[in-house]
Amino acid sequence: MKKDYYEILGISKSATAEEIKKAYRKKAIEYHPDKNPGNKEAEENFKKAAEAYEVLSDPNKKAKYDQYGHAAFDGNGGFGGGGGMNMDDIFSQFGDIFGGGFGGFSGFGGGGGQRRMKGSNLRIKVKLTLEEIANGVEKKVKVKRKIQAPGVSYKTCGTCNGSGQVLRVTNTILGRMQTATTCPTCGGAGQSISSKPANADAQGMILEDETVSIKIPAGVVNDMQLKVSGKGNDAPGNGIPGDLIVAIEEVEHEFLKREGENLHYDLYISVAEAALGVSKEIEAVGGKVRIKLEEGIQSGKILRLKGKGIPSINSYGNGDLLVHINVWTPKTLNKEQRQFFEKMLTNENFIPHPEKTDKSFFEKVKDMFS
Repeated sequence: MKKDYYEILGISKSATAEEIKKAYRKKAIEYHPDKNPGNKEAEENFKKAAEAYEVLSDPNKKAKYDQYGHAAFDGNGGFGGGGGMNMDDIFSQFGDIFGGGFGGFSGFGGGGGQRRMKGSNLRIKVKLTLEEIANGVEKKVKVKRKIQAPGVSYKTCGTCNGSGQVLRVTNTILGRMQTATTCPTCGGAGQSISSKPANADAQGMILEDETVSIKIPAGVVNDMQLKVSGKGNDAPGNGIPGDLIVAIEEVEHEFLKREGENLHYDLYISVAEAALGVSKEIEAVGGKVRIKLEEGIQSGKILRLKGKGIPSINSYGNGDLLVHINVWTPKTLNKEQRQFFEKMLTNENFIPHPEKTDKSFFEKVKDMFS
């Protein structure tokens, strides 16, 4: 089982953004490859700390993690589905955390403090039916992404010597201040183009269509974002590809209404069916199911079909299907029907006699959410 992100960083769920950053920096320094050369366990702990920080430092991702756990980012939803963060990812995204005391290191990022740019992310929406959400699905989507053109070549930037940054020294009343800024020549890439084909843009890129397979876990919710690592735009030179961000759009079902893991279905029956009892076939995400209604069933009654709802994205089981009974009253009557109901006006059996066990509307709503 995957370790809890809060446990990895050694913090509580109530930790502030500054406490999260401080805890990550402490772990990153402890397990940094420069301090633990050749130590695979330290390298794995370093990656796990970066993974935890990537989620907990982002308010939106943190909220989803707090609600859904690791399932919100697995299955192409984050590190678990996209192959994980490598060292280049970590240093390109969180290099500022190390405060300049650590840059790139031998074997990753080109050595000597050289930075590797990350390409821009791409964003798409994927529409899912309720059935696809209930069962999980693999979608193949075509994306137009920038890739390095065949034949393009790069050379080390002469302005920053490949670091992607230039140091500026400023005289202030407090003394000489040294700051690092993005190299204006290469834009932080550390490299510039030496030659490129005619169809490439100024960064040596061309657009190409690619079919990407996305594994979507069961139980996702509307507007949830999944990530496919490395399927965004390429970066110039030896940069790291960006990611493909997939936003979930839930297609409304014709008969079923979703509420979290539970589903609601409005079943309309006639007065005669309510009085005599009847067997009815209703919609469910796994296909139609048949239910039996007892004699004298009341309008407003809610039948709960256990486990016929949507699976929990945290693998806590399925929600329920709540069937709302609505007795349909005819709007017009013929002469014979009118005479029958007129006789029933004084019939003792047709006079409402709610029992103590019959719950009010508000009690039913309360039970439904309890």
